[in-house]
Amino acid sequence: MASHRADTNIVAARYAGTLVDLALEAGCLDKVAQDLSDLEGMMADSDALRHLVRTPLAGRADQRAALLALAEKAGFQTITTHFLGVLADNRRLAILDGVLHAFQAETTRRRGGVAARVATAFPLTATQEKNLGKALAKKTGGDVTLSVSIDEALLGGMVVTVGSLMIDDSVRGKLDRLGREMARQGAV
Repeated sequence: MASHRADTNIVAARYAGTLVDLALEAGCLDKVAQDLSDLEGMMADSDALRHLVRTPLAGRADQRAALLALAEKAGFQTITTHFLGVLADNRRLAILDGVLHAFQAETTRRRGGVAARVATAFPLTATQEKNLGKALAKKTGGDVTLSVSIDEALLGGMVVTVGSLMIDDSVRGKLDRLGREMARQGAV
């Protein structure tokens, strides 16, 4: 399972890197980044869109048509629209979330910064998000771009991922570690 996830991340990173290259060549990286940020927001707000993108049962042509119509209505850049079409044609929409994260990370990296993904059990306040960004910038020595998501299964705390480093300070993570330690010592 971990190997499949790693393979998926590699594929997502390759697609994202190619899109960054194309957007840089066309001089529209910021606009493409905004398109993808908007798309991420749309997916967060729409169960129907998430289902369309993630289900293998949807036909390739239906997925492509729906995404192209959405991109046109949203006023996405031509590069973004064509890219979404390529993902649909290649049956890669299931990794769209990974592509979006990899695109953000690659864009930030090329600008000399660091991308950090933060999953929390509850929404962070603006002050908490700002302080977390400052703390991560101090630790990494570069500008940090935060991508914050909510994962109620964490129960409390957060999981921070910067590059290949993951810091799990969630209640769920702590309970999992406690359970493994108790099992190792024969207490369970």
